[in-house]
Amino acid sequence: MTLSTFGAAVKLDVYNSLRDWICEADRPIEIQDFVFPEVIAGDCSDLVAKYKSVLETHRGQRGIHGPFFGLDLANPDRAIRAVIQERFLKGLEIAESLSATHMVIHSPFTYWHVLNRRNYPDVLPSMFKAAADCLEPVLKRAADVGCTLMLENIDDTDPATRVDLVREIAHPNLKVSIDTGHADLAHGRYTAPPVTDFIAAAAGHLGHVHLQDVDGYADRHWHPGEGRISWSPLLSALEDLEETPRLILEVRRFTERLPASVRWLEGLRQVA
Repeated sequence: MTLSTFGAAVKLDVYNSLRDWICEADRPIEIQDFVFPEVIAGDCSDLVAKYKSVLETHRGQRGIHGPFFGLDLANPDRAIRAVIQERFLKGLEIAESLSATHMVIHSPFTYWHVLNRRNYPDVLPSMFKAAADCLEPVLKRAADVGCTLMLENIDDTDPATRVDLVREIAHPNLKVSIDTGHADLAHGRYTAPPVTDFIAAAAGHLGHVHLQDVDGYADRHWHPGEGRISWSPLLSALEDLEETPRLILEVRRFTERLPASVRWLEGLRQVA
């Protein structure tokens, strides 16, 4: 399958500085201003209004990164899950206002769950049940507003676990997300499979990819090519999929270098 157009994760100032580059190619964007607790829990109307104004010329796909700090969607406490639902629903309200059709949420699975799946055999089934309960009203609302939740790997070391959760919930508005840096970090630090195996495990359910490079030690969010990830095999693995996930560069430093990073990736794709 042909890869989708490379897009960018942005905050308002980044979008404004890259607006011409983004809009001239109708690149997808992922708005990330609303991840912070002090933002999502407050009055977002002014920020939403600013985005509506600057997005008037944007014709590409849009998404937002949903809130995630402290929000374990598989929390066993129903009262805490109610707060998480409230935050996710607020995110979907913002997504609807900005015509965003995806919202990234974080996986609850960690290396501890892999190491202890035999020691505590009830943990994963309980987590699946709690996560499904947490997401039930959120997915209903997501369907109403035409937004798909993308479940991103964070501390996941088993590429299949959150894919299994997506399969079990079996909702058309829930898909898998892969963060290439998180996957390689898990590979380097916790003996997880390589990034290409994360992609293969998600086949049929992959809707979204965060593209970032790392050194195998920490979550660097470097531009592709600055770390140790082998990008040609990664792009080939994505092209082998039947689906066409959204491809979002999520980089932390020197955001003005995004156009150059995208040209580099596009060159690798042409060579492959």
